[in-house]
Amino acid sequence: MARGEIWPLEVEGIAAGGAGLARQEGRAIFVEGTAPGDRIAARITEEHRGWARAEAVEILAPSPDRIEAPCPLYGSCGGCSLQHIRYEAQVDAKAAMLKEAFTRLGGIVPPELRIFPSAPWEYRNRMQFHCIKQFHDRKQFHNGTRFHRGQQPRRAASPGEAVAGLRARKNAGLVPLDDCPVADPGIRKALKERALLPPPQKDRFTVYARQELFLSEGGTARGKTAILGRELVLDAGVFFQSNAAMLEILAEDLRALAGEAEARPMADLYCGVGVFAALLGDRFPRIDLMEENKNALALARENVRGEGREFFALRDDEWVRLKNRGRGGKTGGGYGFMVADPPRQGLSPALARWIAAEGPPLFAYVSCDPATLARDSRELLAGGYVLSELRFYDFYPQTAHIESLAVFKNNRK
Repeated sequence: MARGEIWPLEVEGIAAGGAGLARQEGRAIFVEGTAPGDRIAARITEEHRGWARAEAVEILAPSPDRIEAPCPLYGSCGGCSLQHIRYEAQVDAKAAMLKEAFTRLGGIVPPELRIFPSAPWEYRNRMQFHCIKQFHDRKQFHNGTRFHRGQQPRRAASPGEAVAGLRARKNAGLVPLDDCPVADPGIRKALKERALLPPPQKDRFTVYARQELFLSEGGTARGKTAILGRELVLDAGVFFQSNAAMLEILAEDLRALAGEAEARPMADLYCGVGVFAALLGDRFPRIDLMEENKNALALARENVRGEGREFFALRDDEWVRLKNRGRGGKTGGGYGFMVADPPRQGLSPALARWIAAEGPPLFAYVSCDPATLARDSRELLAGGYVLSELRFYDFYPQTAHIESLAVFKNNRK
């Protein structure tokens, strides 16, 4: 197998990032734009020991799950990677990816997976756009911005007018948008009316829309939205989950789970703006909230009020050192329930070890990356936890992103 060779392949699944996965001569071959069940002719474009990348040059026999992508920018815009696959098959493929991460990377046989699909379109409340400045002279581009082949910079009403766009899929260029079918109707309306105005001097900006609420960096950035009937303050420039409907399902499941916990203190790690603590806190006598981002933690202070709430503007490894110093005191352990929602890197090694050794009887791990979840699960199981439940919430249809909840239990008192 060498670069430039063309091979007949059968796609067996979807890999992290959204490329189709095929195998030939013992090698994994990743082919973008393919669907499980496709038979294709593919040209090798990149070769490595044990794996390769290829591009499909012909669909010999299409998968029954292959569909025509509804978005005209699909393939050039980098926002979506699975629009060419029927939604139910997307969910099945991502569920398989999650289970495979546990078995291959963690050496763990997970419990039966519970799956929660989403509305496949108009689900995304929070989006980050790039600022594209256009010029009457189509040969000029802002900061060397390159547009994907087939994309033309739109004529601006005046030189230097800024419009919103997303990264191109296959190069470093930007794709200007008139619409986005995965976006909340409020964002779609702003795009269609060209009312989504980037703030001055920013290359990227974030908007949040839900029902009558519309927030944007550079405009009205702060507002309130209700999750399970609880009003929460948010800011367009601070992270908040992008699929409010799925967030409510996840939060409702966490509330039911918290009902099983002992009436001992709770910890909300990587708490963001305090959503989980705000929705679960009435069940616990004390809540410790840890978050490195000080802007997010300031919002958490507004959202999580009352006695017995402590806020720690710390990295996770700093929080572990604090807990180790304060063992047995006010800042020591003694938790009955803990929820963690770390970034894609997962738990730090120090925190994973601390939870494995000192963590509560009930630990809920919200993950956005199956690989780091599987890695951290191995550490927790070695410390005496049992993986009692694994749930997949499809927060991001049309993409390969996977959000999940792993529930760990132990008999530690």
